[in-house]
Amino acid sequence: MSGSGDTTLVHAGTFAVLGADGGVTGRRGTSPDGLFHRDARHLSGWTLSVDGAAPAVLVPSSGEGTSQSVLTPPGTRDEPAAYTVFREQAVDSGVLTERLRLVNNRRTPVAAALSLTADADFADQFELRSDKRSYDKDGARHTAHTRTDGVTFTYERGAWISRTEVHASPAPDAVRAPGPGTARRLDWHLEIPAHGTAELLLSVMAHAHGASAPARPGTPAQAVAGQSADTAAFTEAPLPLPPDAPDGLAAACARGLSDLAALRVPATGPDGERLRVPAAGIPWFLTLFGRDSLFTSLFALPYRPELAEDTLMALAATQGTGYDAGRGEQPGRIVHEIRHGELAHFRQVPYGRYYGSVDSTPLFLVLLNSFTETTGDTALAARLEPQARAAVEWMFRDGGLGDGGYLVYSPDPQGLMNQNWKDSEGAICFLDGTQAEGPIAVAEAQGYAYDALVRTARTAREVWGDAAYADRLDDAAAELRERFLRDFWMAGPDFPALALDGRGRQVDSPASDAGHLLWSGILDDPRARRVGSRLLEPDFFSGWSIRTLASGVPAYHPLSYHRGTAWPHDNAVILLGLARYGLFEEARTLALGLLDASAHHGHRLPEVMAGYSRSEHPRPVPYPHSCSPQAWAAATPLAVLTALRAERAYRDAQV
Repeated sequence: MSGSGDTTLVHAGTFAVLGADGGVTGRRGTSPDGLFHRDARHLSGWTLSVDGAAPAVLVPSSGEGTSQSVLTPPGTRDEPAAYTVFREQAVDSGVLTERLRLVNNRRTPVAAALSLTADADFADQFELRSDKRSYDKDGARHTAHTRTDGVTFTYERGAWISRTEVHASPAPDAVRAPGPGTARRLDWHLEIPAHGTAELLLSVMAHAHGASAPARPGTPAQAVAGQSADTAAFTEAPLPLPPDAPDGLAAACARGLSDLAALRVPATGPDGERLRVPAAGIPWFLTLFGRDSLFTSLFALPYRPELAEDTLMALAATQGTGYDAGRGEQPGRIVHEIRHGELAHFRQVPYGRYYGSVDSTPLFLVLLNSFTETTGDTALAARLEPQARAAVEWMFRDGGLGDGGYLVYSPDPQGLMNQNWKDSEGAICFLDGTQAEGPIAVAEAQGYAYDALVRTARTAREVWGDAAYADRLDDAAAELRERFLRDFWMAGPDFPALALDGRGRQVDSPASDAGHLLWSGILDDPRARRVGSRLLEPDFFSGWSIRTLASGVPAYHPLSYHRGTAWPHDNAVILLGLARYGLFEEARTLALGLLDASAHHGHRLPEVMAGYSRSEHPRPVPYPHSCSPQAWAAATPLAVLTALRAERAYRDAQV
């Protein structure tokens, strides 16, 4: 999430967060600013001064793909500014480009003095968070080297070397240190002819450790032209909107597709193929995330199947092959997240290639079969047969599904305490708020496992030609469903438990995870209908969306990350589940709530919203740490479209 008044630019795995004047202050915490590439901040200072003072902001930075602002030196009504600075900025892979156009407002030549103070702290993104952690970086060295056309910042820690290069044309008249530290000030003295212009072109190139050098940049306009063409190629194919589409659906889908185009990051397939996969979101998760990328691809599958194909290939390439307890790797397990930063490299955080997810593996199998059934293309399922079989084997062996068990996880004190989508500490709790102790079997993961078994059985029978294997998977799915309905269903509340703890006790909080059971199909029809109706009652449904935890229970908090807030992607899964069971009235109510919330956010759904209801406030209340754009929130309108199309098909069939 950007700070108030910030502009976020993102493309090809690089993003910049810029202030109202286009500058960077180097702040930390919930909304850091700067230029980010491969999990590191390559620009932490970028401050422009004109005629010795901070410029006045006539038009704050804003825009899609490019940031444009209008600045002036200090002036008064009687002595207006002698010139105006039109500032244009854009990002590309590993690059920030900037054009400063100075326009003389007078009929005589004007002298302009510009200074730009730049710095690069190379902070790892895990250092920037507000989680009160610190990391030992003994021996690390920051340096700044002046060049004729700018400055090079270098960070070294043993063999780890990263650089940031600042280039300027025309070259600055002087480059000097304004004080202690690595910051450098670039100074220009420019003559602007009468009613004429002068220009500065600036570029910041992030040379990340272990990555290829970024391409030499052009102008912001050139960068934006390339991005616009790339985005258009992804977004221009029309969507099959129903004729009775509700207000806001088209705009929300268009906004979502545009965000998904920007959030695609480079990845590599099993044989070195160059891929583009949906990263999770800005600012903390601009990288491949197993669960997030899978759900995003599932929502977009009917309309942009290329996302699913590349995601499956990238996850197959990073599938676990051995045992590494430090990062949760096990043979056949699908990765949770990939990181490229310094702290991951030195294993000060486990997330370089981290497997702490109980659900990425079954979701991988669900998406693989869904891709085949949606596109009719069996080649991918045939190619990934070894990886799919390994994923199934993981579910039974290390996942805990074998011998009549459930998919379980044990809290990882060095990584994630909870390893389902509600992965914050304390999220899987009893009514009184007590965190369940592991090994924990969360409800929705059992549904995913059931769906994965059913779907992989179809793949085995129809693509791999292995009927015996398919029969074994079908039998295992039926047995899982039977014991799930026996062990998870709470008779008193007439609702599924959130989880079973390590002692087999039902974790009794009424949670939105129950809606995922509709999507996966593990519930029988009567129970599914009761769950669907229950989720639309006021303690769950805020009028905008369904809360993660029903209000009124002791553990509920409307601003808790997973114990009372409302997540668009969570609602998208529930919405598809309602449609699956023919609960179209409930589905439409939820769809309209999501679209109303989208309209209040410029048709861009945030990662998460506070749990307050419409009766408490006439607009959705923001969650203060929400990421935006976030991939599975961006794809949520596409899930809304799918559910409404299913309703329309059902109505047409009744005629």
